[in-house]
Amino acid sequence: MATFVYLCPLILMCILVSSNAQLQQNFYAKSCPKAEKIILEYVHKHIPNAPSLAAALIRMHFHDCFVRGCDASVLLNFTSSTGNQTEKVGAPNLTLRGFSFIDNVKKIIEDECPGVVSCADIVALVARDSVVVTGGPSWSVPTGRRDGRISNASETLTDIPAPTSNFSTLQNDFAKKGLDLKDLVLLSGAHTIGVSHCSSFSTRLYNFTGTFGTEDPSLDSEYAANLKANKCKSINDNTTIVEMDPGSLRTFDLSYYKLLLKRRGLFQSDAALTTSTTTKTYIEQLVTGSLQEFYA
Repeated sequence: MATFVYLCPLILMCILVSSNAQLQQNFYAKSCPKAEKIILEYVHKHIPNAPSLAAALIRMHFHDCFVRGCDASVLLNFTSSTGNQTEKVGAPNLTLRGFSFIDNVKKIIEDECPGVVSCADIVALVARDSVVVTGGPSWSVPTGRRDGRISNASETLTDIPAPTSNFSTLQNDFAKKGLDLKDLVLLSGAHTIGVSHCSSFSTRLYNFTGTFGTEDPSLDSEYAANLKANKCKSINDNTTIVEMDPGSLRTFDLSYYKLLLKRRGLFQSDAALTTSTTTKTYIEQLVTGSLQEFYA
């Protein structure tokens, strides 16, 4: 059995940083030595009471990093002085959650070390700890990110991979960020927790070819029938939510990849991972490996 060394999805996000940032381990060792401990304790205290936030906070970090690097520009609000709409109101980000959670963490950190720890590092550390609290691995997050001051809603449409993306689009989107196909598979693994609205994939159920009533043939027919009967009963359903990884939506594990091989990935972008020999091989290696190898 081939050994597949896994880099947890969020550790890869550490390389998607602003070009002027010089990251290092323990960046705040002298200026705010308790920062990471404070963040970890806050996540461990509050996520169990609102478990769906773990996936939301991981998603926020991903969306932040794919636009101008991991600079917390996703947190910026519209101001009359700039006159532009920020990332927060870009279409891919309208369903982002967890902003108040980040605000709360920032306040606690500010009380401890005023003006020291960047919002970008807080978002990265919260995302890492959200993986940990849901059963995933921990790792050392290089810190020292600088907060961005530019945030454009239009860039969310061009930079953030869409759930309707096919393989070629995904490959190109990731290549633009310096990420390869292995990174694509690993980062997609974050879909092992969380939920989605029907609107993100209902076309696969009802209008795949542009003709109403057509279904995506790459989606397991039994799974599709269950979704239409019990969850997304109309193509116009924009409110119902569906588990990304049924039965395991709150546990960071390998089951997402097993579902892909059963043709039960929820998004078209999930299904696309099995259309490439290279990415499908990575998935098969993950599924046949052990959790120890997966988290190595």
